[in-house]
Amino acid sequence: MKDPGIKKEIEKIFSQWQQRNIAGFFCENKREALEMIKALIPEAVSVGFSGSQTLEQLGVIHELVSCGRKVFNQNKPGISRQESLELRRLGSGADYYLASANAVAKTGELVFLSAYGNRTAGIANAKNVIIVCGVNKLSDDLPAALARAREYATPLNCKRLNWKSSCLESGNCRKERCFAPEYRRMCCQLLIIEAEVAADRMKVILVNESLGF
Repeated sequence: MKDPGIKKEIEKIFSQWQQRNIAGFFCENKREALEMIKALIPEAVSVGFSGSQTLEQLGVIHELVSCGRKVFNQNKPGISRQESLELRRLGSGADYYLASANAVAKTGELVFLSAYGNRTAGIANAKNVIIVCGVNKLSDDLPAALARAREYATPLNCKRLNWKSSCLESGNCRKERCFAPEYRRMCCQLLIIEAEVAADRMKVILVNESLGF
């Protein structure tokens, strides 16, 4: 990390996480992040994961499957919709759960939005959680992180998946009217991680690249 200003900022975030029982790790690029994830996950464990552009960019699920890990892969080719949903449920209770945040507050909070709930369930309840985020997801404070999640990340994800939410066409969050039957809301559940009771449960890998939304 060459920029001393950014280095100082990252150190402050890591200090916040330390106080909150969240372990912080820093990687310069995707390759380093992928190797760190593989090092953090033992061989004889089960792994679940949430849908994530960041994880796709890392290629981590393919890598874990190739290495022989037991991965509950809801995106496995050839499976039915019902099988995919069942794998998501199993994944949320796996030994290790992988995800990316929609936003990371520099004050220490992590913000996640979910449609079906398997993502929030896994992050909140799995035995071990590894969150991977690019520095593009950093926000000044919790209100800014919530705004980023709703007003930036969600519209882009809706567009990517052609999800008929109220923000699909305009890109503007209209949470006060984004309900059935007119709309199919994506941000149904909101999870804010403020701290952890168990010091070793949650690990956050911050990558010095722009990853995901």
